[in-house]
Amino acid sequence: MIVDCHLHVWPDHIADAMQAQRPSGMPLRFNGKLSGLLESMDQAGIDKGFALGVGIKPSVVARTNEFIGTVPRDRLVPFGTVHPELPVEENLRHLQDNGIVGVKLHPLFQELSLADPRVEEILAALAEAGIPVITHVGAGGDAAANERGGPHHLARLAKALPDLTLIACHFGGYHQLDEAEEHVVGSSVLLETSWPPTVGDLDKERIVALIRRHGADRVVYGSDWPMADPAAEIAAVRSLGLTREEEDGILGGNIARVLGIS
Repeated sequence: MIVDCHLHVWPDHIADAMQAQRPSGMPLRFNGKLSGLLESMDQAGIDKGFALGVGIKPSVVARTNEFIGTVPRDRLVPFGTVHPELPVEENLRHLQDNGIVGVKLHPLFQELSLADPRVEEILAALAEAGIPVITHVGAGGDAAANERGGPHHLARLAKALPDLTLIACHFGGYHQLDEAEEHVVGSSVLLETSWPPTVGDLDKERIVALIRRHGADRVVYGSDWPMADPAAEIAAVRSLGLTREEEDGILGGNIARVLGIS
């Protein structure tokens, strides 16, 4: 089974607008629509994926979760959104009302900091509710944005919230791999493999060493669709030279075990 843990999707009218916005300066390689996502999954042989919704401001949290709650559950696991400017109880209600089972944080797009006590308060509530969290970690914006998602902040959160299932995108530090290796690799978090436009750009020996140091059983595959091509990213993981057991675990077995995905 192949599970993609990093699939952004928007309502059609927002996806159309995103084509001109170039998130993090990168063009969308696919259209960002639900129909396009399911087509990409079929073409790449992906059995299941995380449909990620990101509410960039408090006023859109409710409708973002309403949309993510409509994705087909046979193919997609709905990961919705929260925002630190909303009360904890309101964030939880918007998730529960729409049957959302996970949360995506994005320090760049949401202008939130992983060091914000309000974020930690929300994450503590999610941990208590058994709701997993996947978060962007590392660079991708200006200096202030890069600091908000710094690997050192994530490491502190992981220590403070040991009961939270926390997935760190981009090997724990997008374009901050030295910091990720210092602060995140070897920690309790799950590491996710996406590195748009492709993880194939990274040094293979370094990535294999990083995976094995962290524990290959705690690394999960993600593409970052529609900024990256899931089929190419699966091929890049398979080209690393890992054992078949390590490869199968990263491409789906590990996250299926952790979250009970069948």
